Amino acid sequence: MSDFLSSGWSTYIALVALVGIVWCVWLLFSQRKAKVVHTPDGAVADTGHVWDGDLRELNNPLPRWWMWMFLISCIFALVYLALYPGLGSYPGILGYSTDGALMKSMTTANDELKPVYAKYVKMDIAQIAADPQAREMGQRLFLNSCAQCHGSDAGGSKGFPNLTDGDWLYGGSPENIKTTITNGRGGVMPPFPQLDSKQIVDVANYVRSLSGLPADDLKAARGAEVFKANCAACHGPDGKGNIALGAPNLTDKTWLYGGSEATIVETVTKGRMAQMPAQDKVLSPEKIQLLTAYVWGLSNNKQAPASK
Repeated sequence: MSDFLSSGWSTYIALVALVGIVWCVWLLFSQRKAKVVHTPDGAVADTGHVWDGDLRELNNPLPRWWMWMFLISCIFALVYLALYPGLGSYPGILGYSTDGALMKSMTTANDELKPVYAKYVKMDIAQIAADPQAREMGQRLFLNSCAQCHGSDAGGSKGFPNLTDGDWLYGGSPENIKTTITNGRGGVMPPFPQLDSKQIVDVANYVRSLSGLPADDLKAARGAEVFKANCAACHGPDGKGNIALGAPNLTDKTWLYGGSEATIVETVTKGRMAQMPAQDKVLSPEKIQLLTAYVWGLSNNKQAPASK
């Protein structure tokens, strides 16, 4: 893919576009010079092309209005390519981009809606979560920006956390949730090529035993040493995780990718990568405040009294 986006391809695409337009203009004028063939009696000659028995194509010249429309279309194409992106990586004289237009429209929308969200900016997150109107607005923001990964019910799926329970990779406080939404998160579980297949199976059984899942006692005992040497740095010596790193707690019943032995073996062997995109360029601070309160409220159902 990187080769396709190189400067060489950009030049190639630009040349194809320009040569195509020039060829169309040449074709137009070359046909203009073609002589109209007449029969001895002065009628326009038949080209020999016949359809449906009696529909014949005559050797008539191109209509003048059609030729002018064709030429104007080619001129329009050249002007358009000069003003807007279209010739490879050339940005155009006007510097237009769909990204820029989108950001401008979102900025305008955020500015127009700022008064609607203004009263929530200085409110406590728990108070916002207890406000019915704020929850409705937060839910709409969630459905637009988050439901694609976490589900419309926020229950998550394989590789995407459930936001309705009390298990948080980076902490479930309002401050941590807001940081996650604003800046995004990048989670990496590295593979362990230094471990052989036997060691990986052993540590998988040990990890299962931490959360009370059925495990082979002998393998789990050997796996405890493997875990201590390779996994404890992130997940902690007791396997309870580290919210500073986003390392999950391995002692509870919550599994992001699944807790079967085969799945854990796959995770240790191949590693995992996850990306929570930052929303600070998409959502205004006021919207992030509302969304934070909504997400926090999903796992904190005891609502605080709404502000008066």
